[in-house]
Amino acid sequence: MMPLTDTVHITAPNGGSATLYCRDAYAMLPTIGRQDNLCTDPPYVMRTSGGGKYRAARTHFDKIAAEGLDQGFDLSIIDPLQFPHVAVFCHNDQLHDVIPHLAGSYHRYVLCTWHKLNSQPLANKHFRPDAEVWLHGWLPGSEPQGDIHAKSRVWAGPAPRDADRHDHPTPKPLDLMHKIMTNLPRGSVVDPFMGTGTTGVAAIMAGRTFIGIEHNPKHFNTAVARIEQAAANMEQAA
Repeated sequence: MMPLTDTVHITAPNGGSATLYCRDAYAMLPTIGRQDNLCTDPPYVMRTSGGGKYRAARTHFDKIAAEGLDQGFDLSIIDPLQFPHVAVFCHNDQLHDVIPHLAGSYHRYVLCTWHKLNSQPLANKHFRPDAEVWLHGWLPGSEPQGDIHAKSRVWAGPAPRDADRHDHPTPKPLDLMHKIMTNLPRGSVVDPFMGTGTTGVAAIMAGRTFIGIEHNPKHFNTAVARIEQAAANMEQAA
């Protein structure tokens, strides 16, 4: 379903705001100028075939392939001239590309791990997907934030299931995005692969200025509804 408009603005009573675009990320990013933080879960490079009988009985990987979420992303979005701090998820098989890019572009970087408490019981000629990784990279003056507990490199929690997936094949837990939001320096947060808006919900709840870009109209509409609802909930609680 196409959105009524490809640009939506949302404000919250805590000072948070969101500007959401239903457009191509690579075409849109150069137009938004320098921002404070990139925080995104871009398409992974991953195998979506195989998995035996367990895999055949589920449509999860079919959706990933159908939406092109197994084709990887252009590392040019990780740009220190546009984003002095980045937090980027990636597949294990992308680390050999992403880490050298961060090391060559940013002052420091760190690898963090999401330990999944309800991972799928399959390995598909690999290791069981009971962990996912994300990386932070930063320039001087844009170091990670939070107290000693917030700066943990490991976060444990279940992957979204059923209605909490919002009909998206690769959602991230809202609690995980809340944790990452505490680690990002002050200022704006950009997600060029917004999906159904989990990063945007966490950002606006944290009082951030959020810019989200999503090319899939269905997921864009879901993100708009979720972020609007988060702002409305804060309004009611104020």
